[in-house]
Amino acid sequence: MARMYSGTLGKVGNCQIGVSVHAVTDWASAAIDWQLFMPASWDESTATDADIAAEIIRRRNRCKIPNDVRHREKWRLALDMIDRILGEERDGGWGLPARTVVADAGYGDTTEFRLGLAERGLGYVVAVKPTTSAYPVDAVSTAPPYTGRGRPPTPRYREDPTNLAGLARAAGRDALRRITWRHGSRKNAHNPTAAMRSRFMALRVRPANRDIPRGPDGSLPECWLIAEWPPGEPEPTDYWLSNLPADTPLRTLVRLAKIRWRIEHDYRELKDGLGLDHFEGRSYIGWHRHVTLTALAQAFCTQLRYDPKAPAPA
Repeated sequence: MARMYSGTLGKVGNCQIGVSVHAVTDWASAAIDWQLFMPASWDESTATDADIAAEIIRRRNRCKIPNDVRHREKWRLALDMIDRILGEERDGGWGLPARTVVADAGYGDTTEFRLGLAERGLGYVVAVKPTTSAYPVDAVSTAPPYTGRGRPPTPRYREDPTNLAGLARAAGRDALRRITWRHGSRKNAHNPTAAMRSRFMALRVRPANRDIPRGPDGSLPECWLIAEWPPGEPEPTDYWLSNLPADTPLRTLVRLAKIRWRIEHDYRELKDGLGLDHFEGRSYIGWHRHVTLTALAQAFCTQLRYDPKAPAPA
């Protein structure tokens, strides 16, 4: 469709990109909704030249792309699907119960995505880059003394924020706890239980971004920073932000942060075993039919693994 970065290719190439939402538990997972990402180069409303716009319209018509399908950022597509999944059935939604949302840094680094989840009342544990700006939780916003002339000054933080990596390093190794988040299948003499474990810390922080609404006192909302700092590493290797309650146990935060392995497993199975990335068609409807059938095949395989004697789905 367009030249974009493809995880399958590991580089920029001419490809199609889909956004998916998965239902995940500790023992199984399945992709339950898909949306084709429409690049700006396929939306004539973004064209600055009439001839380019006309060419885009011709391409869209050849691929039978509905007129209301426009370029939307991947994080917006994800929120659209979440709204559909959680929406009331009488309004065209699926009526599924709300659950904690996990996502990789491609979504977690987007402030608007995190705010969108919070506005919907959804808890999240999302991967982020270590360079994400933040204040420690005890940072206080203050206003300079009012002189009685002009508009009263608004409270604000007097110092620039640091970043998540700096906050984790400042907490130091003393803040780390060894956590086992699951038991894998690769047992050996050194690891007879196949335990997946590492060292983690959880800190209360205040992400700093001009798009984040501030309280009446100028303070930024607080949330969890989870950082993984494996033995032998000079600094943490992975970071997550979470808006789960302040009394959430570290083990729960780590389990949710790490549960994305199930989604990675889904994609390996969908691509390598079931042909998700074998689609070579050129129609919008054809792409969605292909990914739907592939996802149904994966769900059927998952059901067989969980209960081989279960009757085939009707």
